[in-house]
Amino acid sequence: MKLEDLITSDNIILNLKGQNQTEVIDEMVQKLSENLIVTDAVAFKEAVWKREKEISTAIGDGIAIPHAQSEAVKKPAIIVGRTLVGVDYGGEHTHLIFMIAAPKNASNDHLTLLSKLSTFLISENFRAKLLIARDEEDILTAIKEQEKRQEVTLTDSTDNGKYLVGITGCMTGIAHTYMAAEALKAAATKRGMKAKIQTNGANGAENVLTPADVNQADAIVLAHDVQVDTTVFKGKRFVDVPVKKAINEADQLLDLALSYQIKSNDSVPVEEYSIEETKEESKLDFYKHIMSGVSYMLPFVVVGGIFIAISFMFGIYAADPNSDQYNVFAHFFSQVGGEAAFALMVPVLAGYIGYSISSKQALAPAMIGGMMATIGGSGFLGGMVAGFLAGFATKYVAKMMVKIPRAFQGLVSVLITPLISTLIVGAFMFFILNTPMSMLNVFLEGWLSGLTGTNALILGAILAGMMASDMGGPINKTASAFGLAMFAANIFEPSAALMVGGMVPPLGIALATTFFKNRFTEQEREAGKASYVLGASFITEGAIPFAAADPMRVIPANIIGSAIGGAICMGLNISLKAPHGGIFVIPIAANKPLLYIACILLGSIITCLIIGFLKKPLTEEEQKVASETMSIF
Repeated sequence: MKLEDLITSDNIILNLKGQNQTEVIDEMVQKLSENLIVTDAVAFKEAVWKREKEISTAIGDGIAIPHAQSEAVKKPAIIVGRTLVGVDYGGEHTHLIFMIAAPKNASNDHLTLLSKLSTFLISENFRAKLLIARDEEDILTAIKEQEKRQEVTLTDSTDNGKYLVGITGCMTGIAHTYMAAEALKAAATKRGMKAKIQTNGANGAENVLTPADVNQADAIVLAHDVQVDTTVFKGKRFVDVPVKKAINEADQLLDLALSYQIKSNDSVPVEEYSIEETKEESKLDFYKHIMSGVSYMLPFVVVGGIFIAISFMFGIYAADPNSDQYNVFAHFFSQVGGEAAFALMVPVLAGYIGYSISSKQALAPAMIGGMMATIGGSGFLGGMVAGFLAGFATKYVAKMMVKIPRAFQGLVSVLITPLISTLIVGAFMFFILNTPMSMLNVFLEGWLSGLTGTNALILGAILAGMMASDMGGPINKTASAFGLAMFAANIFEPSAALMVGGMVPPLGIALATTFFKNRFTEQEREAGKASYVLGASFITEGAIPFAAADPMRVIPANIIGSAIGGAICMGLNISLKAPHGGIFVIPIAANKPLLYIACILLGSIITCLIIGFLKKPLTEEEQKVASETMSIF
């Protein structure tokens, strides 16, 4: 049985109407019910939500995989849902949702096939192909091609003599279990290592590790959300993390696991492993913690910016009760956006940085520190410091409280640890950080507000060029973080330049596929049509398949077009009070909407012309080769 037997065109929703997680789940379950896959929609929906409450099935990178086994399911099926605008799903901004429906007593073959799809989603290019698909047939074709590609990849292997072993296991054992295993194996394969990963899935333990495997291992990784048997690792140290961490950070975990390994005659008791891992974990990945805070903060930024922009539509002073322009609706939007949403931005940023480091015990100290940053004037940067300080302070205080009698541990977690951590963070913010940081912010805000001429052009070019350079990667996210910091300080010009940098690449490529058709394969030209919609929606990922197929021409064209559009945008003092949303927010959130659209179009045209100049017309043979190259992504 192939995956195409489980995914049919009837079970693909190209444009989800749901605006949030609840509505999306309702819509997809209803579709399964209409297609007679599910006999009791209410019962299956309850099973899906039960799984969501255990651990969110949002896995990052715009993907969610809600799944459940239920007696209400007649036969195994996968329903695919796509939303170009995106929805908040479990705290993650999500575009692609794969809902897996499995019968209560599904056969092992069915569960294995259901799990296979989840491993495909490790590929960034596969995800991008789904985003730019123009119809249901494109979705099915992408899945079939990825299945063939994986079968070929599995036959290829190299061996540098090193060996990775591990165990993965998620709550239901259907999706995340196999995604984590696939990510770890892919990380090992890139280094020429052999890998054997035991999957504790719905079928039971598969690919079971033996003592001989463990004795030969140079690296051991456990990625699980459920209890697993670790006795086979006696005498070996291992990395022990949640499943999502293995999916998103397999390379880093493999580095850590390789550094952990010791000789078998230097045995370390199993009980010490988790302590060592906690020590290491507390030291790494500042970037991940920052992005965690930013992802939770972003909805407050977007909502606040749009509401403030709506308020200004009634008049510049319409929200002021003492002004002749006063309008009660303008006051309402200004209060919700400016006094409520914007006031929460920095505390939420700090809170979820702390939460990422040290779970819920750090939430109160970090959010209080973030609020002190807002009150004291240290703003976005102060909030980031407060989040990190609260996270690591909470981790240290909790460690000091381990020896307190078990009867008092509940009191420790809800009172003593947050209280001491808040004292540390509050004192640091009040006596040490706020004054110098607020002075730095005043200087930076004054400098940015006064940028004119060449300086503004340079900054706009840098920000937009960074956005276009790796299309969602670390350079892109660094530029986004800077823009959000300025947004929190009520400086809105960088946000405008950043959105130019995010919209130009897919729009420029789309134009190139239209006006320079002989430079592209038929498949690329069809994908270019979807890139118009993705670019207009500020979804830069629409450019990824083209950049992957021809990086030396497409990426420079993206950067140059975006940089020119961003430079002119900053030079014209265009501001944008909503840092996301594309064409849908420009009319209400940009101070000069027509000029702003002109900047985006200019950058897109330049990208189009550069691509058209650099790419040569394809011969029939080159068309065939290019199509095959494109098809593997």
